[in-house]
Amino acid sequence: MDDHATFGILVGGGPAPGINGVIASATIEAVNAGCRVIGIFDGFKWLAQGKAQYAQELRIEDVSRIHWLGGSILRTSRTNPAKDALSLSNAVRALRELGITHLLCIGGDDTTFGAAKVAGAAAGAVHVATVPKTIDNDLPLPDNMPTFGFETARAVGSGIVESLMEDARTTQRWYFAVTMGRKSGALALGITKASGATLAIIPEEFKHTPVPLSLVRDTLVGSIIKRRVSGHDHGVAVIAEGVAECLNATELTTLNDVARDAYGNVRLSDIDLGATLQSATAAALDELKIDTTLVTKDIGYELRCAKPLAFDVEYTRTLGYGAVRYLLGGGSGAMVALRGGKVAPVTLHEMMDPASGRIRVRHVDTSTEAYEVGRKYMIRLEPGDLEPPKLSSLAAAAHLDAREFQKRFEPVVHNA
Repeated sequence: MDDHATFGILVGGGPAPGINGVIASATIEAVNAGCRVIGIFDGFKWLAQGKAQYAQELRIEDVSRIHWLGGSILRTSRTNPAKDALSLSNAVRALRELGITHLLCIGGDDTTFGAAKVAGAAAGAVHVATVPKTIDNDLPLPDNMPTFGFETARAVGSGIVESLMEDARTTQRWYFAVTMGRKSGALALGITKASGATLAIIPEEFKHTPVPLSLVRDTLVGSIIKRRVSGHDHGVAVIAEGVAECLNATELTTLNDVARDAYGNVRLSDIDLGATLQSATAAALDELKIDTTLVTKDIGYELRCAKPLAFDVEYTRTLGYGAVRYLLGGGSGAMVALRGGKVAPVTLHEMMDPASGRIRVRHVDTSTEAYEVGRKYMIRLEPGDLEPPKLSSLAAAAHLDAREFQKRFEPVVHNA
């Protein structure tokens, strides 16, 4: 117990279902331990400006029934407190003004990176811990545990894609659904497997980068042709937004002066990946004299503030409790995760990539059965499709002779 401890809680990065569960359980546990709790609004936004007034004390009665709500009662922002020396010193000074001795940051890789810098600049005066939050599921947690919010996002996203699949069947059209996932295709793959969508395209499947736009385009064209041969002129392709970062920038004029966020990441929302792929695929289909309606749909913002599933409610309440116990036990500089139901702090040093100096990204492991089963159930061109007897029917549907079809789609089959 430490009746002199004051906890600060803030949220950084994009919203994810379950944030309020962490806020609630952390507040309840800290107050019950005799501590004061301060909720800091808008992440590091105001702290980085040295402003301490955008905060309020949290009591148990303020948070006791917020765990099943989507969004964040403390709001959030993407402000990087370590973007320069002034912002970092401002943040440390504002925390001291608030009397914060323990800081709990709820966020993803960027928030974790910023929290690590704040902890270092505070020189031990503020104990800092983070709780992993991102619907992208791209943080390297122990035992391959999901980041909180992912399970809810996958469930809500699957429901949306199921509706798109029914609309596609009813209207005989194709949907290109672009999901969130800057570095990892976990969400796109998870939604595809759960909903039974026609195929997923994720960054991890490409052997070499940059990826020619023609390779992604012809992956889609090949699926459309294969479905048509089987008697189905409709489908849904789920594409991770991170595919945009894999593409050859010279082929995407929209990348030239695209905006970047406070951490230097390209704002993928400013790149219309769906429209780019729709245009390229439509032109290719027109060239092959294949008449198909293509429609794009972005799936992302609908997922981030959804009401959390019971899994994420339970998960986040344990994380919030564990984070407070870790900090009160003298811990600092770690991300609080779970291993076998037990709190397992992972030091920020362990999570850093020595080469980049940033938090390591957890990618989809394409060597696992978890990926293999998803890939096996997709409708995509396979090596056997470039051999008789399948070749002749596919080539005929594309209005090409067999040799032309082979030459055109060999890069798709061999991912070259």
